[in-house]
Amino acid sequence: MTRIERSYPEPSINLETERYWQAAKDGVLLLKKCNDCGKTHFYPRAICPHCLGGDTEWYEASGRGRIYTYSVMRRAATPYAIAYVTLDEGVTMMTNIVECDLDGIEIGQEVEVTFRATEGDQALPVFRPVSS
Repeated sequence: MTRIERSYPEPSINLETERYWQAAKDGVLLLKKCNDCGKTHFYPRAICPHCLGGDTEWYEASGRGRIYTYSVMRRAATPYAIAYVTLDEGVTMMTNIVECDLDGIEIGQEVEVTFRATEGDQALPVFRPVSS
């Protein structure tokens, strides 16, 4: 069976997220950590959403996590899975699950980051199940 790869739209990039998206182009998933309260946060922003501190820094994420919840979209021309993945670093991000049988996805399943080209010149972090 031939799988048709779906297309991904271009993300909206601004000054706060530019470094995140550049790292994604390089195949690296970055997160932000607050030096004031010590908590990691996602989506990247200059001000910590936990304590409103402004002393944040980038760091490379492990790229591994578990599916918190998901939904399979079958009415689209190309079926796909959208999910919330809780990363090992503790934050949860909305993403797509790729490179798998959509009927085999499970809550709690271990996943790892991979990247897909967008319709333009960007790379988008998505996740695939970890091979046993």
